[in-house]
Amino acid sequence: MIEIEDLPELHDPVMICAFEGWNDAGEAASRVIEHLGELWDAETVAAIDPEDYYDFQVTRPRVINQGQGRGIHWNTTRILLASPDSLGRDVLLVTGIEPSFRWRAFTTEILDLAASHGVTTVITLGALLADVAHSRPIPVTCSSEDEATAYRYELEPARYEGPTGITGVVADGATQAEMVSISAWAAVPHYASQVPCPKASLALLAQLEDLLDTVIDHGDLEEEAQAWERGVDELANTDEDVAEYVSALESAQDTSELPEASGDAIAKEFERYLRRRGDDTSGPA
Repeated sequence: MIEIEDLPELHDPVMICAFEGWNDAGEAASRVIEHLGELWDAETVAAIDPEDYYDFQVTRPRVINQGQGRGIHWNTTRILLASPDSLGRDVLLVTGIEPSFRWRAFTTEILDLAASHGVTTVITLGALLADVAHSRPIPVTCSSEDEATAYRYELEPARYEGPTGITGVVADGATQAEMVSISAWAAVPHYASQVPCPKASLALLAQLEDLLDTVIDHGDLEEEAQAWERGVDELANTDEDVAEYVSALESAQDTSELPEASGDAIAKEFERYLRRRGDDTSGPA
């Protein structure tokens, strides 16, 4: 780990991670970290030395103009520090490209930094291609192995078995290090997987609002999501087979979500809405 700046003592810090590549369909997860970094004026405080973790023939360095001459920019994973007033706690944002080698050592470096600065909760973000309709809300699956956390936020138990990416390795490493590990995955329509997918980023951001009990400025994501959906509408309408397929997905998704429209589910959703906004629903008499 290359520490660029000395980290001060952090207040109740949480770590949020996303990695480009296999874990990041539609660049949805990495876009969330980028958005938070800009919104919260995050500053880079550390970076992974890329020498031992990246295949430079796959993740090639870039020549850039540095103002006083050209230099080499090495792609790697960076850790940024944000201290948003609205949240009342510090946030370490981890952003980078999925490494090529030595995933366990890579994960250990990140989690050692987290533990040494008091992080007790690690949130990993990911996005995958799925059979979902672009015209419906983007499903986000959020899970945790920690029973108290799962109960508090009504999270699902992790059931996935199969190949995983660095996001899964970091999440498991956090659990093994006795940190609270929460994973949130957005489902990106596989027929509209061109990047970026701002609607999926927006869905992940809304999930983070629940997990952090705060309101996060969405910036331009809402307008971008609407424009993305209109663009996919136009594309689907030009092909009768695609339009028919999308209609079938819409029907299946609508049917699967019908049981959630119970009175209890609506009440719980309203409670979450109030909690995120600090119960500030009063208006002029």
